[in-house]
Amino acid sequence: MLTIKVVNKGHQPLPQYATAESAGLDLRANLDAPIVLQPLEHCLVPTGLHIALPAGYEAQVRPRSGLAFKHGITVLNSPGTIDADYRGEVGVLLVNLSQTPFTINDGERIAQMVIARHEQAEFLPVEQLDESERGEGGFGHTGVK
Repeated sequence: MLTIKVVNKGHQPLPQYATAESAGLDLRANLDAPIVLQPLEHCLVPTGLHIALPAGYEAQVRPRSGLAFKHGITVLNSPGTIDADYRGEVGVLLVNLSQTPFTINDGERIAQMVIARHEQAEFLPVEQLDESERGEGGFGHTGVK
């Protein structure tokens, strides 16, 4: 199991996995007062958390499926990326894609955070790329069936 240092400047419990097989940790809103998110409005919701990820790791902030399905609330920059060298507060950029206002309450589970390994790449300039079966086929090139 990976250990991540965390400073909790808020009043919510530390993120936890909902089940033994969960990939994402639940992030909670750390609010002094509720936020009413109007239709098509977005806001940055504080969590009170500051984390230090090991080099080679990122934290991905993703929507919660229940909020998205039931209320049209999603993470605007999904997935949001928290880099290993970031030490500021983890914030969640939520947007209301529904037609009705949505109230975000203190302690509400607003997103999930997935910890993932990543690689850094170095680009090698070349004159042409190797051929592939797909070639330059782009959006929708394989059809719908």
